Amino acid sequence: MLRFEHINYLTGLFALIALGGLFAFALFMKKRTVKKIGDEKLVRELTRKYSPFNFLFKFLLIAICLTAIIFGAANLQMPGAEDAVSRKGIDVVIAMDVSRSMLADDIKPNRLERARQLVYKLIDKFPDDRIGLVVFAGHAYLQMPLTTDHAAARMYVQQAHPSIVAAQGTVISEALRVSNRAFNSKDRKFKSIILITDGEDHDEQAIPMAQQIAGEGVMINTVGIGSPEGSPILDPSTNDFKKDANGNTVISKLNEPELQQLAANTNGIYVRLSEPDDAVTALDTQLDKIEKTATGDNSLREYTSYFQWFIALALLFLIGEFFYPERSFKTA
Repeated sequence: MLRFEHINYLTGLFALIALGGLFAFALFMKKRTVKKIGDEKLVRELTRKYSPFNFLFKFLLIAICLTAIIFGAANLQMPGAEDAVSRKGIDVVIAMDVSRSMLADDIKPNRLERARQLVYKLIDKFPDDRIGLVVFAGHAYLQMPLTTDHAAARMYVQQAHPSIVAAQGTVISEALRVSNRAFNSKDRKFKSIILITDGEDHDEQAIPMAQQIAGEGVMINTVGIGSPEGSPILDPSTNDFKKDANGNTVISKLNEPELQQLAANTNGIYVRLSEPDDAVTALDTQLDKIEKTATGDNSLREYTSYFQWFIALALLFLIGEFFYPERSFKTA
C-alpha cells in the first residue's frame, strides 16, 4: 500500500488556498486599475497583447509546482521487500519520567541518568521484542512507536531530558494512557508497560487508569528511582535548588507505595532501581511469564521513495512558468 513518509507535510496544501486568494486579489487589482484609467478604448488598445488565459495558465503552473514540492517533501513511498527474519517476542512500551525531579542526585549521578542506563540494558536484553518509548512529566508524549529498531530506541533515550516536555510535574495516569495507545487494541496479551519514575504523582487517576489498562491485557511493571529520604532538585536554569512558594527547599522523595500498588493491580512487579543489572534480571523474569507471539514490523520493510519525481516535476513547471509569456501569442 502506498504511504507518505512525512504525512504531516501535507498540511502545506492549505497554502494553495492562500495562493488562490493572491490570484483573486491580483485580478481585482487589474480590474481596479482599468477602471481608474477610464477610457475603455484606450485601455483595450494598451492591453491588446495581454492574455487573461495566459495569466490564468501561469497561475496554474505555480499552483502545480507548489503542490509537487509539498508531495515531494511528504515523500510518497511504495512498499518493497520485507525482512524475512522470523522474530518471536512481546510488545514493551517503556514510559520514562523526565520531570525535573529526575535530576535529583540521591542516586548517582542522578535519577535520569540511572534511568537511561536501565533502559539501555533493557533494550539489549529484549532483542526479539518490539519496544516503544513514552516520555512524560506534566504531559506524556509517544517519542517512538513500537519497533524492533533498537538502535533508534537508544537514540531517543539519549535525547530524553526535562527540556523536551514543556509542562512539568509527574502525571502517571497520562503516561499510562499514552503508553496503552501504542499497542494494537485487538491484542489482549503479549503487552507490557515498564513505568520508570520516582513516583511523585500529581493526580489521583493513576490507579484507576492502571486497572482499566490491565483489563485490556496489559501487564504494568514499575521501577522506582530515588530514595524514600529524598533529595533536593537542582534547577539548571538558576543553578540553585528548587524552592516552594514559602522559599523552602523542595525535597523530592521516592513514592514507593503507589508504584507497588500500580504493579500489584496489573499482575506486574515493582523494582526499586539500585543496580541496573539486578533490575533487568527481575523484569526479564517477569516478562518471560507473558506468552510470546510472532511479530511483524513495518520498520523491517523496504520502501521505494518517489520524492525525486515530484521535485523534478516542480522544477519543470517552475521553468515553464518563468518562460511562459503573459501576453497573447497573437501578433494582431
